[in-house]
Amino acid sequence: MSAFHDLAAHSYGGDEAGLICGYLFDASAPEPARAIDSAQAAAWLAPVSMQDGTGAAPGHPEQASAPAQASPFLWLHFNLSHAQAERWLLRHANLSDTFYETLHDGLPSTRIERADDSLIAVINDVHFEFSFEPSDISTLWISVGPRLVVTARAKPLRSVDALRTAVKAGDAPRSSTELLEHLLRAQADVLVKIVRGVTARIDRIEDELLAGRLDNKRARLGVLRRLLVRLQRLLAPEPAALFRLLQGPPAWMSEPDAQELRGSTEEFSVVLRDMQALQERIKLLQEEIAANVNEDNNRSLFVLTVVTVLALPINILAGLFGMNVGGIPLAEHKHGFWIVVAIVASFTAVAAWAAFRKKR
Repeated sequence: MSAFHDLAAHSYGGDEAGLICGYLFDASAPEPARAIDSAQAAAWLAPVSMQDGTGAAPGHPEQASAPAQASPFLWLHFNLSHAQAERWLLRHANLSDTFYETLHDGLPSTRIERADDSLIAVINDVHFEFSFEPSDISTLWISVGPRLVVTARAKPLRSVDALRTAVKAGDAPRSSTELLEHLLRAQADVLVKIVRGVTARIDRIEDELLAGRLDNKRARLGVLRRLLVRLQRLLAPEPAALFRLLQGPPAWMSEPDAQELRGSTEEFSVVLRDMQALQERIKLLQEEIAANVNEDNNRSLFVLTVVTVLALPINILAGLFGMNVGGIPLAEHKHGFWIVVAIVASFTAVAAWAAFRKKR
């Protein structure tokens, strides 16, 4: 079933319900992270409406007294491009209305807030096929509760794919909060790789600039700067939003999990500062390139001016001696042509001396 599910997700972006991947995490089970499909998820979620606020089913007081972080929880990742994804969530997931409002408000700005004892987050991530273009950024919607974590996206994203790969490799978070923390760290790791990639490209451009090979570096720097500016604008609110949330976390969030979230937020802030430093570096390189271009333009304008000045004497004399009127000097002189050439050469030499003297 797992192999078939992976094939369906790879080919169609999800199963018949739009579920890309689903995992049931249970630290007490022989298999702490077990892959499930949409039908199994619906069966596991069916008793949710019968449960009380502790997340335990009635008739099981030993579960009700257990700490939230030790309880089993479910992670479901959906493809919103699939027509059935939102319908399945409405039918089975029992999510807060705020989650569905964020899906349709069209605001990609990062935010994390509480709603009905759950966390609703809107974060931005880069596409799986990221090519350092400003358009390669999309939104990920998240709902985090004590028993259920739902992530949804319209296009394949790198951070979620990294988290999915880690879970397949055996990384089983102990709680839903820890899963969110792993996702945020995966997002920070992706940003670190982007910063390293942009830094390597800037280093190559700087080496080419120092070597005097200008070609199209201004356009390349412009693309990188637009990418960093957009990432900075979309991701900068994330640490502050998470810090505000952690001032009053939900009751089911343990203090160790809250501390882990604070740590991931600090790492994310460091990456954002590195991105800002890269923007300043790109700005300085653009100014350097602009100065070189201005210098080249001034040099070309000087050459054009010198050519115009050197051609001025011959143009004037050619115009004067080309008039078909009487009294043209040296018209009958046998050496008249060479005399005129000498006059033109003398004026040209004087003009060239004056032009290059000002240049020095």
